[in-house]
Amino acid sequence: QVQLVESGGGLVQAGGSLRLSCTASGLTFSSLVMGWFRQAPGKEREFVSAIKWSRWSGGYAYYADSVKGRFTISRDNAKSTTNLQMNSLKPEDTALYYCAAAVAAGISNVLDAGQYDYWGQGTQVTVSS
Repeated sequence: QVQLVESGGGLVQAGGSLRLSCTASGLTFSSLVMGWFRQAPGKEREFVSAIKWSRWSGGYAYYADSVKGRFTISRDNAKSTTNLQMNSLKPEDTALYYCAAAVAAGISNVLDAGQYDYWGQGTQVTVSS
């Protein structure tokens, strides 16, 4: 059974930081593209960040323009975990954040939520002004 479990959400003031974690089970983690998406009330789910992994070149990260320079994605294949370090948080970052996983061989666009096979339950991030 495949499971993605997120943790680390919470309430923080603008300018603060949070670190989200997502642990996967039931899959060969190193073969996965791991992504983070978010959904604010009344809005569509949007891409935040993703990370691929290759044994030859290591991790390769992607970021939405809105979080570039503030968020950092990482992965630890030995722990089957991906992390999203979020700094300089803004009220507009408030959303339910989802971890997602896709089999690397089957994904052509890491920004497309429809190409991810597995999803976590979400963790709430609230940034107060």
